[in-house]
Parts: sequence; structure tokens; C-alpha cells
Amino acid sequence: MNTAQLNKVNLNRSVQWSWLFKMAWRDSRRNRSRLFLFISSIILGIAALVAIYSFGYNLREDIDAQAATMVGADLVISGNKPVDKNLQPLLNKLGTERSEERAFASMIYFNKSGDTRLVQIKALKGGFPYYGSIETTPVQASENFRQGQYALVDAALMQQYKARLNDSVKIGELTFVIAGVLNQAPGQTGMSAGIAPVVYIPMQYLEKTGLVEKGSRINYNYYYKFNKNTNVDKLADSLDAKLDKGNLHYETIETRKQNTGRAFTDLNRFLSLVGFIALLLGCIGVASATQIYVREKVASIAVLRCLGVKASEAFLIFLIQIAGIGLIGSLLGAALGTVVQQVLPVVLKDFLPFDISVSVSWLALGQGVVLGIIISVLFALLPLISIRNISPLNTLRSAFENVKTNADPLRWLVYLLILVFMVGFSYLQLSSWAASAAFTVAILVAFLILTLTAIMLMRLIKLLVKGSWSYLARQGFANLYRPNNQTIILMVSIGLSTAFICLLIFMQSMLIQQVSLSTSGNQPNMILFDIQTTQEKGILNITRKYNMPVIQQVPIVTIRLDQINNKTAASLPKDSTADRMRRAFGAEYRVTYRNDLISSEKIAGGKWIGEAGDASEIPVSVDERMAKRLEIKLNDKLIFNVQGTPVKTYVASLRKVNWNKVQTNFQVVFPTGVLEQAPQFHVLLTHVPSGNVSAKYQQAIVKQYPNVSVIDLGLVLNILDEILDKIGYVIRFMSGFSIATGIIVLIASVRISKYQRIKESVLLRTLGGSRRQILVITALEYLFLGALSALTGILIAIAGSWLLAKFSFEIPFQVNYVPAVILFVLTAALTIIIGLLNSRGVLNRPPLEVLRSDT
Repeated sequence: MNTAQLNKVNLNRSVQWSWLFKMAWRDSRRNRSRLFLFISSIILGIAALVAIYSFGYNLREDIDAQAATMVGADLVISGNKPVDKNLQPLLNKLGTERSEERAFASMIYFNKSGDTRLVQIKALKGGFPYYGSIETTPVQASENFRQGQYALVDAALMQQYKARLNDSVKIGELTFVIAGVLNQAPGQTGMSAGIAPVVYIPMQYLEKTGLVEKGSRINYNYYYKFNKNTNVDKLADSLDAKLDKGNLHYETIETRKQNTGRAFTDLNRFLSLVGFIALLLGCIGVASATQIYVREKVASIAVLRCLGVKASEAFLIFLIQIAGIGLIGSLLGAALGTVVQQVLPVVLKDFLPFDISVSVSWLALGQGVVLGIIISVLFALLPLISIRNISPLNTLRSAFENVKTNADPLRWLVYLLILVFMVGFSYLQLSSWAASAAFTVAILVAFLILTLTAIMLMRLIKLLVKGSWSYLARQGFANLYRPNNQTIILMVSIGLSTAFICLLIFMQSMLIQQVSLSTSGNQPNMILFDIQTTQEKGILNITRKYNMPVIQQVPIVTIRLDQINNKTAASLPKDSTADRMRRAFGAEYRVTYRNDLISSEKIAGGKWIGEAGDASEIPVSVDERMAKRLEIKLNDKLIFNVQGTPVKTYVASLRKVNWNKVQTNFQVVFPTGVLEQAPQFHVLLTHVPSGNVSAKYQQAIVKQYPNVSVIDLGLVLNILDEILDKIGYVIRFMSGFSIATGIIVLIASVRISKYQRIKESVLLRTLGGSRRQILVITALEYLFLGALSALTGILIAIAGSWLLAKFSFEIPFQVNYVPAVILFVLTAALTIIIGLLNSRGVLNRPPLEVLRSDT
């Protein structure tokens, strides 16, 4: 049979799948550990996604099961002002059981210790909650406190101020006995309790506290229970127009399900994207490792081609290998994901207003396994399709580079498939093509920056290496840009992980530092609000008594917006397109009046007018963000309702306000000469020099003026630090998958590069190279490799944090570089250790034995 006949047979025969599987199995026997190393890169990514998917499924089930206990009633009607007298009869007829609650911020005074703290007071009347319970210690305290002058105090407050049951606290003008410790209230999370700890009191004593003043910011909540056969959602919809007219809104168990589900779906999507980033890092490892594996197999594939194996059959043999190992890696990742799933509810407990059950989701496991196989095959295709171009003549060629791959049109098809996969997966998480495209572009840009940086650094090193350098230094540097180097893959994986964690550290430290500025120098670090006009003089006297400066003293008037260029709430369309404007007309605005700008403001348009004069229309200044949101322009006509009196105004100027600065900032500022006689309260900003003075000053204020609330920004700083730590913990936990994956890719890539370095090391040993020389060359290579990877990631983190600081948070760029230095040293050290451990086999055995066993 001649060559033409042989080729004809090869072209016409059908694919023998059983033979291909046997060949894939036989060929893998000597390479299974190496193949598993390739796929180990995706195990953690699959584990993260399986855990997150299972968490999401459990979350949806628990929201449906516990929504009633989160609301505590069938229907909740809320507003920030007393109910209109014409609407009150309607509310009184709703439900079979009714409860009321007044919620507002106020100071609490611990009589035993003399400590004070700003808390959320909730005055309760009725049997609320109707579903679930107010969890207290002792248990009966949740009912007993309603029967007398008792209070339930948040557990964290009790612990912080070392209060005990039957101690007393002063709220306004009244003293309450602590009847119980509040452990959990309906819908309360650990984080919300840390920001605004709750204290319950019976509503019958609210008026006697003296805290309900004109202009006090109070939320009015009405809770209703209905018979089981009542369609509460339909009833609420029928009341919507009347409630909206009275500036009230409602919530039912079903709307809470939707809102909570929507909020935590966003959280689940974010976590899924973080897991996806870890998976993408692993994909890079798969692609790189497969490429090196194929390079090593060129001679074997060429021999198969000489024996009559078609190019497509050779391709399928190795594709089956990768798919099989991908299946094993996916199963291991899915199994690990079920373990990680047990940890997620613990990590996220401070953000969840309900208990999360933990059960295995077979759907999530299936999704993880399928995704792992797709990922393994898809990212291994790039190097695998090169097998089709290996000809029998490659048995005589010494370099894989002789195989032409750039012109292969299938490479572009694979690139397109990878891009489609990334966009499609992102869309499944974000449900938005625009957001999916933006996420994909962001990932691609980050990878591109890291890749280009790696290429530039390699070229720079190549230029810097001089013949005058020592032989060991030249060899160590040269390994970074020689053929079969791992510089790009390691810089991308380790660099991206380093950038992620560094960015988190930098932003957290900058935010904390920004708030810390309020406690330094003469910056305001204490704010007093709800000061009545008759109390101004007394507050000033107490402030001066403690030798504290009055940095700012601001009058505040509560108003509503009735018209914008003759448009009112009634004239808006009834559909959801006008929801933003409808909320603008229903909201209360707290405004001030003055004749000049303050340091946190700049004029962005128009002209500042500080005095009203005798004009029929009052010139006002509007925050540019509010103007953009409500589509307000210069000279637009606005009519405000000032305590029942309409006031005609026009927009004279737009202000750019730095809301991050510790100042009394306002969306709308009136000129002097208009609001002086309107009902108002005052805010005072001062600076407390020490914690001891702060405690004594607050005690003096609360004792003499119990309605005045005090915000200690030093305490706010501690709370903010705790919140950022909790958020940072969640992000670090999830980014840990990316970091761990990066480390696995590092180990896998270094281990794989071992097979590329064996011949070089053996050649050096054969030519008389000592064990020490090879160790030094290896150490130098991996030192520079780890250092460059970490340095690139840190530089990207610095650039990213600068952009966020300047354009998003609008805060000064000041970062602490110590954590970055520590991370840099750890990354470099880890890379060196792994590289040296890899070289032990070459150094501890004779060169011939190494060549026989490893090549």
C-alpha cells in the first residue's frame, strides 16, 4: 500500500471512540499527577461558586419561610409625620389587631455609671410582633416591659456600659427600670444594632419624656394583623393612592420577600462574581499548563502521526484527557464547596436579618461540575488546537516553535467562545448586558495591563543584563525571559490577587484616616442637634464652661417641596417612571439660611446671593447632585411649603458640596431674611479635647437638656472601623479564594516549569555546576519572579485606590504602605520556597537518574 492509499484510508475511516479513550487512558498513566496539577487551579473557584450557589438557594427558601417574622405583621404603614386627621379613621378600621410604634434618635443616660449614648428609641403600643418575637433575657421581659415604666436595652449597650437588670436609665425627663436585655428584634441585623442600638419603652410614657418636640424627626409605624383569608397585598394596593397622598408608604410580607430577596440577590451576585474571578485565575493556570504539557508531547504526537493517526484523532486523545481530569477536579471542587457552604452563614451573619439554614443543593453541585468541565475544556482548547498542526516531520524537529499556530483560524474562534462565555456567565449573575459587558471589559483590561507589564518588565530585564555581571546573576535573570518561562502567567495570577487584597487594605485605611481627621486639631468631633431656640444660650454656656470652641452653630428648618416649574405630585404620571420625582415631593427637607458659603461648598453655577432683600421670589442655592437628580436648572421656579406657608423661590446658584467633610451640609440653602421666624431647631459643632471631657460634657448636656442629642464622632470612628472590618472580613474571605487560587497556580506553574528546567539543571550539573550554584540561580529566578508579580499587583492597587479616592470618595490620597510591604515580602518568599523545593529532585540525584525518571 503506497502513501496515497494510506492517506486515503486515514481520511475516510470513522472515529473509533473506544480506541481514543484507551489511548487517552494509557498516555495519562505517566502524566496523571501532572495533569491533575493543571486542573487543581480551578478546584477552589468551583468550590467558591458551588458554596455561593447553595447559599443563594438556601437564602431564597429562608426568605420565603421567615419573611413574616422579619416584618412582624401582615401590614406595616409608615411615615415621618403624624397621620392626617382625615386619614386616621381609615387606619383605625384596618386589621383584627393593631399596634403603633414611634421611633427616633435620642440620648440615653445610665444612672449607675453616668455614661451617655445616642440610641434608637422605639416606643411601642399593642401586641407587636404578631409573627416571631422580641428576643430578650429573661424571655418574659418582652411582654412585661409593656406593663410599667420599664425598658428593654440592647445587649451590646448593656455589655459596653456594664449595666445589669433592674438598673435604671434616664430617657428624656423620665427614668426607666431595665426589665430585660434586648437580643434580637424583628428585622434587626448585628450591623444595624452596632450603628443604632435599640431601646424599647412603652408608648404610654412617650409624652412624659418631653422628647416629642416641634420639628423632632420621628418615624410613625402602624402594624396590622389580618385574618388568614384576607388578601393583604390587594388591600394595600387599593390604599396606595390615599397613603401616597398622606406621605405614607406600606410594606407587606410579600413586598418584604421581594425587597429582601432583591437585596440579597445583589449580594449573592457580587459573591458569585468574586468567585468567578478566582475561577478565571484558575483558567489561566489551565491554559498555561496545558500549553507546556502539549509542548512536551510534541515528539509523542509526531510519532503517532507517523503511525497513521489523524491530526483530529491526536487532538481528541488529549482533549479527552483534559475533560476527564476536569471532571475529577470539578467533583472535588463541588465537594469542597459543600464544606465552604457551612461557613458562609457565619461569615455573613452580621448582614442577615434572619437565620440561614444549611442544606446541600444538588442543583448547585450539578452547576459547579458542568461549569468546571466547560472551563477546563474551553481554556485548554487554545493550546490543544495546536496539536492539529503537528506533522510527522516534527519527529526530526527539535523545537515546538517550528509548529505554525498563529495563522490557525480556530484560535480566533476559541477566543470568541471564551469571550462569549465570560459575558454570558456575567449576565447570569448581573441580569444586565451593559453591566456584563462592563465587568468583562474590566477583567480583560486588568489582565491586559498585567500581561503588558510583564512583557515590558521582561524586555527591560533583557536589556539590563550585562556580560560583566556574575554568571549566576545572568543565569537567574535570563530564566525570566527564556523560552518556556512562566513570568506572564505568574504575574497575572499573583499580581491580580495581590492587587485585590491591597486595594481593600488601602481603601479601608484611607476611609478610617479620613474620619480620624475629625478627632485631631480643632476639627469638629462632636455634634449636638435638636437644640430648641430657647435652649441655645444654655448650651453655649455649658460649652464655654468646658473651654470648648463653638465651631459652627446652624439653624435648621423643616420644609417640603410642593412645586417645580408648576409641576406638582398630582400632575406626575401614575407609572413608575415618575417615582423619583414623586419621592422628591413627598420628602421632608432640612434646610438652613446664611449669607455666605462654608469651606465644604463651592459654586458650580450661577451666583451666590446671601441676602433675600425685598424680591417677591427668594433666591436659593441647590446642591448640584440634587439638581441633577430632579432635573433642576438655574432660574427654575420652586415653591416650598414652610410649616404650611408657601414660599416662592428660584434657583440662583448650584453648589458642589463635599459631603465627606465633617460639616453641616445641606441640599438647599436659603438667604438670610426669610426663615428666621419659622419653627426651627439648631445644630452645634464643637471639638472635645479628650474622652474624659467628652463624658462629663455629655452628662451635663443630657441632665439639663435631655431632648438634645449628641453624636460623638470618636465613637462614630470606632463603629465605622468595626463596620469596615466586618465588610473587609467578608471581602477578604471571598478574595481569599482568588489568593489561594493564585498560590495554587503559582505552585502548579512552578511545578510544571520544573519539567522545563530539568534538562537545563542536568546540563549544568553535567558541566560541573555545583549544588550551591544551581540553588542560587533558582533562588534568583524565583525571587525576581515573585517580587515582580507582587510589585505589579501593588502598583495596580495604588493606581486603583488613587482613582477611587479622587473620583469616587473624593478624599485625599494617603495610604499606609506597611501592609503592602509585608505582602510583597511574603509573596516573594513563598515563590522562592516553592521554587527551591522543586529543585530538590534535581540536586539530590545523579543527572542520568533524573533524565531517566523525569523526561
